[in-house]
Amino acid sequence: MRALLVVNPKATTTSERTRDVIVRALRSEADLFVEYTRRRGHAMALVRQAAADGFDAVVTLGGDGTVNEAVNGLMTSSPALADGPGSTADRLPVLAVVPGGSTNVFARAIGLPREWPEATSVLLEGLRVGRFRTIGLGRADDRYFTFCAGLGLDAAVIRQVERARLRGRKSTVGLYLRSMISEYFIGMDRRRPAIHLEQPGEPDEYELATVVIQNTAPWTFIGDRAINPNPNASFDLGLDVLALRQLHIPSTTRTLAQVTARAPEPHGRQLVRLHDLSEFTLSATQPQAFQLDGDYLGERTKVRFTAIRDALRVVH
Repeated sequence: MRALLVVNPKATTTSERTRDVIVRALRSEADLFVEYTRRRGHAMALVRQAAADGFDAVVTLGGDGTVNEAVNGLMTSSPALADGPGSTADRLPVLAVVPGGSTNVFARAIGLPREWPEATSVLLEGLRVGRFRTIGLGRADDRYFTFCAGLGLDAAVIRQVERARLRGRKSTVGLYLRSMISEYFIGMDRRRPAIHLEQPGEPDEYELATVVIQNTAPWTFIGDRAINPNPNASFDLGLDVLALRQLHIPSTTRTLAQVTARAPEPHGRQLVRLHDLSEFTLSATQPQAFQLDGDYLGERTKVRFTAIRDALRVVH
């Protein structure tokens, strides 16, 4: 088996010694090539070339941003775009993920242990015995995502966190909570909901204040606690949506309590919940913060979402 290991050297929970241990372990199961990312978008290019060169597996060592770039590299590679026998998933290298970021939502969502030593052990066994599963992806315009997307408040919070990290702050639960409070009370125009949701064959939803899209559950984690705005979302189905019509303090507080509960079932007059959607479009009367898989991607006034079923094989 030929495998490419894509390493993000800035991954928050790994060191040079960690990377050496992982490389030696993977070399026991594969003819391994190692590449280090040097800039944003580099992992995408490396993985796209590996797929074109016929590699059998792609392994990422990094956080959810590295995984997202690898997935986009796979899904835009020549084997994915070519017409040929079998499914797209069967024509692409299998994806394996070693968690190295601060949250690692995707790795945990596919059932991997939170810590890299245990996760590496599981992946080695999976590669050895061929234990793969096929998952669906989401696509926002021309960009793929694995677990979540957002237009509005959650993306604005991520934007503020990323700016703080550029100033040297560490990514912590406290930083996210402070950023959410700041964005909610100061950064957002909460009086004029600006987002419109349109889906084929169904009534449109107007004047939405913020929208969360999930391709699986959970949406994210706070430590060991899963946060689940759409608890029925699944890699095996289409996309799930939770939108808030207003961001009034009482209803927003109630929704936050519901999605952080151990058995979440968000409900209320201010909520719009949609399950297993194949496609829909969000448009806004003014630019909205936009994120995919926890990475801020600027502001948008229109995004088309599509569910891509049975897109990719992953080791689990």
